Amino acid sequence: MTYQEYFFPGVTVMIVMFTAIFSTISIIEDRREGFLQGVLVAPISRLALVLGKLCGGTVLAVLQAGLFLLLAPFVGIALSPLTAMEVLLFLTLLSLALTALGFLIAWPLDSTQGFHAIMSVFLMPMWLLSGAFFPAGESGWLSWVIRANPLTYGVAGLRRLLYSSYDIPAAGLASLAVCISVTCVFCLVCIAISVWQASRVTSHDAR
Repeated sequence: MTYQEYFFPGVTVMIVMFTAIFSTISIIEDRREGFLQGVLVAPISRLALVLGKLCGGTVLAVLQAGLFLLLAPFVGIALSPLTAMEVLLFLTLLSLALTALGFLIAWPLDSTQGFHAIMSVFLMPMWLLSGAFFPAGESGWLSWVIRANPLTYGVAGLRRLLYSSYDIPAAGLASLAVCISVTCVFCLVCIAISVWQASRVTSHDAR
């Protein structure tokens, strides 16, 4: 496997992450303009409110990642229709998780500057330490940080799907079942926290 092939899934996840995360920045603008307050008093459940926002961000992220996947043949990755469908389904799950993460970060913030600051000190390192650039290997404490990062399993799962024909068990990647399981748990936890945040009645939402 060339490095170009190795790096391709990492770039795909980066596109998903940035699109999903930045789609939730509108929450801050909606609160500032008063639109969010109107939504909060509507006769809908907080779960419906959260899922509506998450679904919108997920669709945008999957569409952009899908366009990037069209470049796969140019780096030597042959995608069958079945593999492409599996990749898109996994990217949908990962996009939902990352959009929920963006939601729970953006909900308590008042300024877009604060959101960008969190992007710089938390979300960018999260991607950089996901195995997108290099495998965890035996790099001491850094390998444990990479394995503890939930995004690592998103990158590894996508890599296993894209390179299902490669013999890569010895590369230190988690199995596809583990990747899907961790991503599902990560998604559910982020959604649960987002719904909990949206259900709280605070003076912050009245402004």
